[in-house]
Amino acid sequence: MKTIRVFPRSSASNNLFTRIYALVRKIPRGRVATYGQIARALGMPRGARTVGWALRACEKNIPWQRVVNAHGKISLRPTAGFQTQRARLRAEGVRFDRSGKINLKKYGWQKI
Repeated sequence: MKTIRVFPRSSASNNLFTRIYALVRKIPRGRVATYGQIARALGMPRGARTVGWALRACEKNIPWQRVVNAHGKISLRPTAGFQTQRARLRAEGVRFDRSGKINLKKYGWQKI
């Protein structure tokens, strides 16, 4: 089993992570948003990785599975987490093409 290191967060990063989680909670079931889309909406045009770090540390009640990369793909390596994200999205009605891409024009959340 892989060990995940958890680093203490400052109050500034706690506030940022809270803002990220609040926005991710707004993504409707059956829709996805990209890491960059979330970052830009929060005023961080180059903050996609920060969004990824926040989601890596999120609680179970955050719909993290609804955030994908700019290509419409799951960013996780093909592990249990990858399979979990794919299964959750499929259960919400999101479909993947043969290469594992999600059609962002069809399933992308535009009201961000």
